[in-house]
Amino acid sequence: MRLNKYIAHHSSYSRREADKVIQDGYVRINGEIQNNPATDVYEGVDVVYVSGKQVTVRDKYTVIVYNKPKGELVTKSDPKERKTIYDTLPKEYKHYIPVGRLDYASEGLLLLTDASKVASALMESNLERIYKIKIKGEVTSEMEAAMLSGMMLDDATAGGHSHSKVTKMEFKPFIGYKIQKNQPNYSVLKVALSEGQNRELRRFFAHFGADIVDLKRISFAEIELNNLPTGKVRFLSRSEYSALFKFLKEEKKAEEKDEKKPAAKKYEKTDHKKTEHKKSDKDVKKPKYKDDKKKDDKKKVFKDKKVTKKKS
Repeated sequence: MRLNKYIAHHSSYSRREADKVIQDGYVRINGEIQNNPATDVYEGVDVVYVSGKQVTVRDKYTVIVYNKPKGELVTKSDPKERKTIYDTLPKEYKHYIPVGRLDYASEGLLLLTDASKVASALMESNLERIYKIKIKGEVTSEMEAAMLSGMMLDDATAGGHSHSKVTKMEFKPFIGYKIQKNQPNYSVLKVALSEGQNRELRRFFAHFGADIVDLKRISFAEIELNNLPTGKVRFLSRSEYSALFKFLKEEKKAEEKDEKKPAAKKYEKTDHKKTEHKKSDKDVKKPKYKDDKKKDDKKKVFKDKKVTKKKS
C-alpha cells in the first residue's frame, strides 16, 4: 500500500495531510525518514511513525450523524472567521472528518468519522443522497427532462460559488424525484442523487432560472436524519453500522481485486479507478416515489439503488 494511503487509512490524517507530513520529513519507515508519498508499505512487516508516534493498523472506527444548521461552514477554520461545524460540535469530535460537504446556506444530514478510509469510501461512492429543496418558480417540463436524462453544460457558473474554478459540468440523471408542491411563486421537491458535489443542485436549477432558497439533505444511503434536532449529533445504530461494515468489506474486496491486475506492478505508481457497483432494483425507501411497488428484499443496504423515475 502507498505510504500516504496507509497513513490516511489507519489514522485521523486525511490523504492531503498525509502527503504534507511525509514531504515535510515527519514520517519514518523502520527508522528511516521517507519523503515520497508513493513509497510502498507492507502491513504487518513495516513499522511506520508519524512525528514519533507509531501508526497502528486498526479496524475500529466511529461514525456520527450531525444535523448541520444553515450558516455553518464544513471546514476546520475560515479566513473570514465565519462559524464552522467545529464551533458547534462537542470537543470530542473536533478531529472527526466530514464525509463530503454541505455549503454555508444548506442544512441537514452530515456524516463525520474518525477514520479517513471510511470518509474516502463514502465520499467516492455512488450511494444515494436524498435532498428536500425549495426553488423559486415552477418545476418545468425542461427541468424534468434534464432530471431524467441528465445534461452537459459548458457554462455551469450560475448557482456556483463566486470563487469556484468549475465552469463546465456534467449532470448525471437523477436517481429519482418527487414534486411535492408546484406553484408559480415557489415549488418543493425531493430529489435523489448519487453525488451532490460542487453545488450541483444549485447549479442545476440556476440553469433554468430557478434559484434554490432552501436545501436540506435528509438521508445518505440507509442513514436518515429523521427527528435529530438541529445542531445535535447521534451515533449510528447497530443496523446502520452493520450495513456500513458490509459496504466497506465489498469496497475492500473490489480494491484488492483491482490492485492484483497486471498493470499494478510492485513498486510502480498506479492509478486505481473507482469501482462502480452494480445497481440493484430496490426502490428508495424515503421518499416513497409514486407507483414504486416492487421491492427486492434480498438487496444489501449501502449499495446503489435504482428508483423508478415517475412524475408526480
